[in-house]
Amino acid sequence: MNVITDNLGMIGQGLATTLTIAVIGYACALVVGTVIAVFRVSPIPPLRVLGAAWVTVACNIPTLCLMILAAFAAPRAGVPLSLFAAAVTAIVFSASGFVCETVRSGINSVSKGQIEAARALGMPFGLIIGAVVLPQALARTIQPLVNIFISCLIGSSLAAAIGVPELTNVTQQLNLRYAQAVITFLTSGLTYLAIAFLATQLGGLLERRIAGREARA
Repeated sequence: MNVITDNLGMIGQGLATTLTIAVIGYACALVVGTVIAVFRVSPIPPLRVLGAAWVTVACNIPTLCLMILAAFAAPRAGVPLSLFAAAVTAIVFSASGFVCETVRSGINSVSKGQIEAARALGMPFGLIIGAVVLPQALARTIQPLVNIFISCLIGSSLAAAIGVPELTNVTQQLNLRYAQAVITFLTSGLTYLAIAFLATQLGGLLERRIAGREARA
């Protein structure tokens, strides 16, 4: 255990970087994915085509490939990105496709009667989506969205491959220094597991609270 206790500061910094990548990546993916989901249900054909193309590309290219391209190909194309920014960008793009499909499924679950009633009141498409559809869609997809956050958390470990000093990268460095693969990677794995478990519990709590409010209403 000395390898862990003697390097808590280094491990803590790696964990902080991991959480930063995951949280920023997820938050941006949630925004981008929701916008793309709106595109996919839009009455404007070019937006629907753009949304479908975005999802096809985002969901079918491995996140590691996206990170490598963002880190090393983007600068050659005149778009300089730090390794940290490349990792976040890749996670945002990849996760946004899955967020889009999750939110779109929530949108499709909203009663058409509510949408027709809003139209009858003269509400424009944007207001219907923002005030009527999206609040219900997001409330109905909390756990799937939490699962996407967990995917972002796990996906952040791929940043080790491009040299970002997050938790997995730090674990690799400690293993190379001390040759203690079992204890270092076990600690790292349990840390990811604990964060994922906490996120699942928080998602369940939020889901129950929303269900309780709807029941009282």
